[in-house]
Amino acid sequence: MNTKILIVDDNEDIVMMLEDRLRASGYDTCSAADGPQALERIEQDSPHLVLLDIDLPVLSGLEVLKRLARQKQLEELPVVVMTAHGSIQVAVEAMKEGAYDFLTKPLDKDHLLIVIKKALERDSLRRQVACLRSEVDGRYASIVGSSSAIRSVIDSAQRAAKSDASVLLLGESGTGKELFARSIHQWSPRRAMPLVVVNCVALTDTLLENELFGHERGAFTGADRQQKGKLETADGGTVFLDEIGDMPLPLQAKLLRVLQDREFQRVGGTRNVSVNIRIIAATNRDLKQAIRAGQFREDLFFRLNVIAYTLPPLRERPGDIAPLAQFFLERYGHEMKRPGLSLSKAALEALQRYSWPGNIRELSNVLARAIILSPTEQIEPDSLALTFEDARRHDPSGEPLPYLDLPYHASIKEHSRTIILRALQQFEWNQTKAAV
Repeated sequence: MNTKILIVDDNEDIVMMLEDRLRASGYDTCSAADGPQALERIEQDSPHLVLLDIDLPVLSGLEVLKRLARQKQLEELPVVVMTAHGSIQVAVEAMKEGAYDFLTKPLDKDHLLIVIKKALERDSLRRQVACLRSEVDGRYASIVGSSSAIRSVIDSAQRAAKSDASVLLLGESGTGKELFARSIHQWSPRRAMPLVVVNCVALTDTLLENELFGHERGAFTGADRQQKGKLETADGGTVFLDEIGDMPLPLQAKLLRVLQDREFQRVGGTRNVSVNIRIIAATNRDLKQAIRAGQFREDLFFRLNVIAYTLPPLRERPGDIAPLAQFFLERYGHEMKRPGLSLSKAALEALQRYSWPGNIRELSNVLARAIILSPTEQIEPDSLALTFEDARRHDPSGEPLPYLDLPYHASIKEHSRTIILRALQQFEWNQTKAAV
């Protein structure tokens, strides 16, 4: 579909001239001779851009702009006003009402096409941003679950979101800490500003410092220009520090200053950079144990621990498994072009019996895999691939594995110990063979 431009002018010669120029440049056109007709054309023809003369009969161009502004149409419809040389003040007033730009008569052809192109590019960018924001909101803003364990956290987090206090999200891996961080940002007054995510364990110490604070030109080899860090990029918004428990100690000290003073220096810089940010941090580590081990600063913990939430593991909210499963079925079914899939009664019972050591992330992966592998429209237990559960819950002697109910890191440690013991028993305590 070609771009349609509405020309609003009571001078027929000007309208004909503009139609010829715009059609020669590949645009479709329509026209109106007065204000009421322009409003009617906008309603009926849905143009992509309006060229609006200020001096119109019946209803002036300025009045047309004001009506469009009251109806919130200027947010989606770029309007370029046309005015005579002696009416610049009126054009300025039109800009205040929401016009994108103005042109003075007689119109310069090249300037006209440049202004139109830039106005359409800006509108296209606005629509792309709105689309992407909608996709992100749809992907991250849905916290599924009605159990008391999760509802109490949601209700409290919604109240806390209205403040600028730091939030610390604790819990096992896969319990939805990033989803909660994004939701808190969306519930907050900062939602129109950026949410910047920093993974504190994915980068080396040097790269993480540069990621957070940025650098000055010449700070190190290859630093040929100044670069802003994530903290500076998030000014006015929120910074989500994922896996904060794995942040190196030297960077913890620098982060502490940001939390205290809301300022820092770029790498290689001497000037303080002030930022207005809210910090949300998350970890699956036991930070108090890390403090005792000298791996985490106690003063940083107290700065982060203003408002803390421990997200419950999925095994403690079994009533949410069914709605979560349905949510993932609908999402992945749409993405994988297999809508309408359902879980059999036996498959749902299998999901509810499972202990979910990987929590919601594991449930998400299981459902995505089942959608791909299921030969029928109704997913059966075989497609869930959960048949290894019994082996997972018992050691070789058939005794239950009590560590499944321990905190995450303790559970991992005990599980590693069980695997090593199992291998040693299998090879009659021959360490060389067991290691292979």
